[in-house]
Amino acid sequence: MKLLVTTLVGPSDPTRASIPFHQAVNGAAKIMSGSEIGIAIAGDAAELLKPGVADGIRGVGVPPLATLLADCKAAGIRLYI
Repeated sequence: MKLLVTTLVGPSDPTRASIPFHQAVNGAAKIMSGSEIGIAIAGDAAELLKPGVADGIRGVGVPPLATLLADCKAAGIRLYI
């Protein structure tokens, strides 16, 4: 099975910006073991991947974005920009 999560939200809304990464790594990757999971990053969300930006993104009720990105990498979740 394959899943592609999409996001357009950038640093101006830390919670909404973090949710797609949280859903992919702490949701889909855990319940869809063996599946191919990716995140399509477009628009303002591309700003999240600039050096140092993720370090300052802390949404409400989700792990820090830098942690989520590291977890996505460890889980083999691909990022498409």
